[in-house]
Amino acid sequence: MISSLDQPPRAQKPKRTATPAQPSLSVDDIARVKVLLPLPFPGPLDYRVPDDMVLSPGEIVVVPLGRREELGCVWDDESAAPPDFAPPPARVVEASKLRAVCTRSDAPPFPPGWRRFIDWVAAYTLAPPGLLLATALRMQVSPAPRPALGWVRCEMPPDLRLTDSRRAVLAQASAVPLTTTDLARMAGVSSGVVRGLADAGGLRSVPMAPVGSSPSPDPEFAPPDLSTEQTEAAQVLVDAVKADRFQGILLEGVTGSGKTEVYLEAVAEALRAGRQALVLLPEIALSAQWVDRFARRFGTAPALWHSDLSPGLRRATWHGVLSGEARVVVGARSALFLPFRDLGVVVIDEEHETAFKQEDGFFYHGRDMGVVRASLSGVPAILVSATPSLETLANVESGRYRHLILTSRHGGATLPSVTLIDMRIDPPERGTFLSPVLVTAMEETMARGEQAMLFLNRRGYAPLTLCRSCGHRMQCPNCTAWLVEHRARGILTCHHCGHVEPIPETCPSCGAAGSLTPIGPGIERVLEEARARFPDARILVMASDTLGSPDATAHAVHQISNREVDLVIGTQIVAKGWHFPHLTLVGVVDADLGLGGGDLRAAERTVQLLHQVAGRAGRASAPGHVLLQSYACDHPVMLALASQDFRAFMDQEAAQRRPGHWPPYGRLAALIVSATSADVADTLANALGDAAPDQPGIAVLGPAPAPLAMLRGRHRRRLLLRAPRNVALQPILRAWRARVTIPAQARVDIDIDPVSFL
Repeated sequence: MISSLDQPPRAQKPKRTATPAQPSLSVDDIARVKVLLPLPFPGPLDYRVPDDMVLSPGEIVVVPLGRREELGCVWDDESAAPPDFAPPPARVVEASKLRAVCTRSDAPPFPPGWRRFIDWVAAYTLAPPGLLLATALRMQVSPAPRPALGWVRCEMPPDLRLTDSRRAVLAQASAVPLTTTDLARMAGVSSGVVRGLADAGGLRSVPMAPVGSSPSPDPEFAPPDLSTEQTEAAQVLVDAVKADRFQGILLEGVTGSGKTEVYLEAVAEALRAGRQALVLLPEIALSAQWVDRFARRFGTAPALWHSDLSPGLRRATWHGVLSGEARVVVGARSALFLPFRDLGVVVIDEEHETAFKQEDGFFYHGRDMGVVRASLSGVPAILVSATPSLETLANVESGRYRHLILTSRHGGATLPSVTLIDMRIDPPERGTFLSPVLVTAMEETMARGEQAMLFLNRRGYAPLTLCRSCGHRMQCPNCTAWLVEHRARGILTCHHCGHVEPIPETCPSCGAAGSLTPIGPGIERVLEEARARFPDARILVMASDTLGSPDATAHAVHQISNREVDLVIGTQIVAKGWHFPHLTLVGVVDADLGLGGGDLRAAERTVQLLHQVAGRAGRASAPGHVLLQSYACDHPVMLALASQDFRAFMDQEAAQRRPGHWPPYGRLAALIVSATSADVADTLANALGDAAPDQPGIAVLGPAPAPLAMLRGRHRRRLLLRAPRNVALQPILRAWRARVTIPAQARVDIDIDPVSFL
């Protein structure tokens, strides 16, 4: 968790201009420049500035490196990271040994705020800054996509020969340009017919709008009709944007309270001031309904940024952000690294979501780095959630963040009732997973013409397959994990590494035929039971297996909203801020699922997830009902959900973590050792354990095998460092890692502020 103690002092804000003024570094006063290369070096390298060249920070240059040349970025002399965790200064190279910069690119320079952010993130996460630069540099030097050509109608040549196919094309053509493919599809002809008509003079080619371009959002297009409570909260956010300085603000509100409409008023204020806005969502699946809501408010869609975009659209969005033409960007956590020229506000929606944590490449938390991005830009950071994380609540408690609360649902809707089903008292029939109490409620709901939802956060048909004869369990050959049966596709698969194999007809261990048995339910198994119990119901499954893209998700949401579905069965994707006005019943198949294991945040995550799932019910005039199937109805999590007293539960969680200095009241850093050999992993982990820091207040736990002791064929060991809140971990971790030689076949990843402990 990032606190205000970690954030850099607020510098005097520069005047906002299209191209911020930057200090020149000429040979007359400084014969050298620092150049950051897209390579895993600990920092930028020094180069000599040729006599005929003047360079400024942010410019793209070509420099020699060994026997080759590399693209790099002229970097600032001083790191933007706070001194307590900034890397030590690099050794100064004698001027006579400096090699000269080769050439300077004509590409626009990276903005100062973006460079400060890269420095800050790299220093905090202990990631080589060049790795953060690599993707950005590729985007920067690649030209923005050229507009494609489209066809429009023109004045007909008198001798033009018309056929039925050509008439069909002309009937579809207009003053709005269409591509050859689109025009041919609409006319029901081949592409050759379109091109032939154009060659004959019947169509004229014109440039189409650039990929990803759209009209600028209009803050006055359709102002919302807000309640008194919403208006007061929106005014606080608008004033924060006008103040033009960093503030952390938590916007908390019950599910269905209209939080999105409220924070969009802050976005509107940034647009009025001619500035840019960034909205982070935890998953791209959320973008479909969010974009529709945005377009209704501002008259056009925002720019999107996530991994599912085409390369051309990503390139166009990147250049649009850099030029300032992309005024509002909504994206996943990686949108933080876009080169905004003039940010006016940063919004982190569903801030409690663990999907904001990046655990591939280098480790960072999108929520925390979003706050840092806002702080370095001197603009407000708005964190939004119905179930705020304990980290964010601790920042509110300490006075670092302002707290706004929406207490009621919008439009007169009421919160759903929550009932626990004790599975020891009302168990399902043998071989099934739905309690009679839940089945009856589903029958009554669908009989009224209302929609129901079943939630189970487990993909596939069954999480485990074992042999009834010998007890053999089907395990992944690459990971310490059971293979999950996906019966619809006839496969067993590992959800960690992607290993796939067909479901065998005999046991691989004892050879018994027909002895392999699925154990436990996944949503495919729940779907099987639901189809048997409700044969006439229109059922839709929402899971990452069935919704492979934002377009597929948008189509599913459209079906539900248009009442083309009676029953929704889904994994955690259904918990994301959807608004389904006709859905009145939510049944949680296994409410105890997330409570097992030794995860520090297991209880908090379970409460947040199930509270969000419950919030899908009763969002319009009809009242909602939530039924939780549990074998542990006296567990604090179940009691909190039944009483709907989220704050009392979080107070209890805080009281349990404070004495042991567990986050957010202390700091954690994980060292994850991995190697292709178990012996190498053990030797390196033990060496790190022997070299562990020995300082007052600091505890090192481990080494120990990770819960996933093998992942993707690599053996894994973990060490966990715990320290008081006021201790900077980065210098300690740098010194610790430097005391141990890491063999070539091994790797040590450092995760500061870990979220997952697998």
